[in-house]
Amino acid sequence: METEEERQARRRARLEQMKKEKRRRELLYKWGIPVVAGLAVMIGIGIGIGAAALSHKDSGQVEAPNESQSPEESREGGDRAEEMPERFEIGDNAAVQPDVREEDPAPDVGPFLTLAPLGGVTWEQSAVFCLTDGTKDFTETNLSKYGIFIDVQTGEILAQREAYTRMNPASMTKMLTILVAAEHLTAEDLDQTAPITIDITDYSFANECSNTGYALDERVTVRDMFYGTILPSGADSAVALAIYVAGSHEAFVDMMNEKLAQMGLGETSHMTNCVGVYDEAHYSTAYDMAVILKAAVDNPFCRDVMAAHTYNTSMTPEHPEGLLISNWFLRRIEDKDTHGEVLCAKTGYVDQSGSCAASLGLDRDGREYLCVTAGSSSTWTCIYDQVELYQTFLPEIEDKQEGDA
Repeated sequence: METEEERQARRRARLEQMKKEKRRRELLYKWGIPVVAGLAVMIGIGIGIGAAALSHKDSGQVEAPNESQSPEESREGGDRAEEMPERFEIGDNAAVQPDVREEDPAPDVGPFLTLAPLGGVTWEQSAVFCLTDGTKDFTETNLSKYGIFIDVQTGEILAQREAYTRMNPASMTKMLTILVAAEHLTAEDLDQTAPITIDITDYSFANECSNTGYALDERVTVRDMFYGTILPSGADSAVALAIYVAGSHEAFVDMMNEKLAQMGLGETSHMTNCVGVYDEAHYSTAYDMAVILKAAVDNPFCRDVMAAHTYNTSMTPEHPEGLLISNWFLRRIEDKDTHGEVLCAKTGYVDQSGSCAASLGLDRDGREYLCVTAGSSSTWTCIYDQVELYQTFLPEIEDKQEGDA
């Protein structure tokens, strides 16, 4: 039987291997892809030249180059097909306004559809938001590097800053995590349990993630995993939920990217994990995060999870009274004057993204607004950036009273 000392030694070896794998992936995306792309271009050119030479040799003549053609036209596109995919050009600007793509066919999601999925399954892009002549830039007092503020009822983008520029979404990623999970589970699944394995805790430890606070091998309900993923932004909850849904973290990430494609966001967002751990190939935009936020809050179960200020997890032998967890963004902004109420929110932070948040706000008439900001210097700066946007675009109650008089 394995001793505790042997178990700890095996755990340390696994952690070291995970860290090496993380560094290897980072180096691959930093150096490997450009090199491979360059070699592919060179090979493509070589093959094209060789094929042309053989063709001319067979015909017995050599054609003079057509000087009216551009170099790209004369190569017949052979090397352009080998160009590096745009999604790896982190920080580049995407198109000014994403095109609405043809709807993808609904994939086979297995037997879950024989029951009632949590909130229903939708395949179409949840929303399309539009720039208008009235769209404003963020003010100089708003310190977020990226952001967008949207009137949901009209679909109008009221204000934006670099809303289509690729950035790291950090733990805002988890909005997509719970959305995909909810669309593949039923109400019967919520009371099922699954263990917090050593692989889950090691993943979280190796990537320096925030956690819900579960103990090793504690059996947690699926419902608690949803709330643990959003309120304390627990990586242990998110990975456990992903494994429960798909069998593995990797398979679940594939489902996340399929969902992005179904929503029309596949060209501008791409996920490599369900947590928001930094990776050069893990990216999105403020616009895309707003679309994902809208889809999440349109799902009744996800909306309830994202609207909870506090939640007490189920009683277990490890935690006889459960764990009291909080959505600190909602608790900190609830006493600020936003001219309404911030109902749902998910925050995020990694060094490369700064502090970021996505929130759904209501004015006093119940009209909905979406707010996404990223690249703030601190948690409180992020909160006050969002407060400023709500104050700017939500009508004050005094204005309504004067209008009614």
